[in-house]
Amino acid sequence: MKLLLIEDEYPAAERLQRLLRQADPAAEVLGVVRSVAAGRQWFQDNPPPDLILSDIQLADGLSFEIFDHVGLTSPIIFTTSYDEYAIKAFRVRSVDYLLKPIKLTELRAALAKYHDLRAAFSPVAGSQRLERLLDSLPLTGRPYKTRFLVASGEQLLPIDVEQIAYFQTRNELVYLVTRDGRRFVIDYPLEQLERLLDPQQFFRASRQLLTHLSAVHRLHPYFNGKLKLDLHPESAEEALISRDKAGAFKAWLEGELPVAKAVRSGL
Repeated sequence: MKLLLIEDEYPAAERLQRLLRQADPAAEVLGVVRSVAAGRQWFQDNPPPDLILSDIQLADGLSFEIFDHVGLTSPIIFTTSYDEYAIKAFRVRSVDYLLKPIKLTELRAALAKYHDLRAAFSPVAGSQRLERLLDSLPLTGRPYKTRFLVASGEQLLPIDVEQIAYFQTRNELVYLVTRDGRRFVIDYPLEQLERLLDPQQFFRASRQLLTHLSAVHRLHPYFNGKLKLDLHPESAEEALISRDKAGAFKAWLEGELPVAKAVRSGL
């Protein structure tokens, strides 16, 4: 993360840099701007930073004059001794508004807020939100889902349904597990996935597991009428099917469409 500081008081700028080193050691301060004129010149000579930490009252005017002049695209955390500018600040791409003297906990919270907003509005997150919106539309008149876009770092990877072994919940997260053992966190509950996927290929084995037919390697009788599944790739959690679902699961393996799903899909 590359930052620009706009602060005309030398001690305040030094203290803010010390706090930044504690709050985020990976943060890189590109420079310290001490006036409106210097700020305008800096933006003419440099690409926009990831984030700006800016005082409001500078020696030759208000920092708003810099942003009005350059057509700002970077988000800002305002740092000031005065609170009368708060409303205007939040009209100028403001992430947060910190009153001096700034506390380390407050700075950390403001940086965390910046990272959360950045993640929420990134191209990757935007594409996933659009995908989930389309998937929320009724299934009537359209086929079952054939692929998913999954996040891998700052990239989106398309995963065809044929590549998926199973979906599994663990620690309140839903994982898509591919046949070659890769795992991706996805923002779909199993209930929605169950509606989106072809019931001839996927079965809701339990509250934690939605498995593809090809992932079921073998079955074992388990106590109290349950079934234990050997999955491929191997599951991190024990895969059990309740006694109530055991019959339907065996029928599904033999090619019979689960009745409840067939009725829900209009088949």
